[in-house]
Amino acid sequence: MRLLIVEDEKRLAQSLARGLTAEGYAVDVVHDGREGLHRATEGTYDLLILDIMLPGLNGYRVCAALRAAGHDVPILMLTAKDGEYDEAEGLDTGADDYLTKPFSYVVLVARVKALLRRRGQAGGSPVHVLGDLRVDTAARRVHLRDTEVTLTAKEFAVLEHLALRPGEVVPKADILEHVWDFAYDGDPNIVEVYVSSLRRKLDPALIRTVRGAGYRLEAGR
Repeated sequence: MRLLIVEDEKRLAQSLARGLTAEGYAVDVVHDGREGLHRATEGTYDLLILDIMLPGLNGYRVCAALRAAGHDVPILMLTAKDGEYDEAEGLDTGADDYLTKPFSYVVLVARVKALLRRRGQAGGSPVHVLGDLRVDTAARRVHLRDTEVTLTAKEFAVLEHLALRPGEVVPKADILEHVWDFAYDGDPNIVEVYVSSLRRKLDPALIRTVRGAGYRLEAGR
């Protein structure tokens, strides 16, 4: 899943990005409200972590603009303010949750997972069953023929992205964009490395390569 952090405290933003990347998320970071609004409007994100006190546009205005434009991406607001009025204002503009600085990183991760789980349940079951393969996106667990298969965070993220589009050809660039972050400038063949790893751990025939087009998760296997 892909997250956007809009936070002008650069050390905090980078720290959060490193931690959430280690959790298996693709994370983009911007430090300005206007850029955050542009990126959130143009990109495909599963969750937005939004500071309130931002240059350009504050978090309230970014949130209100996204909701007015019909974007339903979950928004977790961060702020140094701690008054009830501030929390109410944030939620009134359309935020889904609110966390006051300083906060525990463990609590932030729990809030992120809860919001993503809630969104998954609202949009349908978080469990994808494809023949003998069962991918639970909420619990982040994979079973093949009743045997649990242990995957790394990135392996799970690649499989999850394919499982959301069973039987469809998913371009390599699409996987790279959603599993790795916007700023990734490494070897795009990294996708092939993770697909090969998934084939070894699961079933070589489960993920088919469609030459020149991408990869397809075989829904009937």
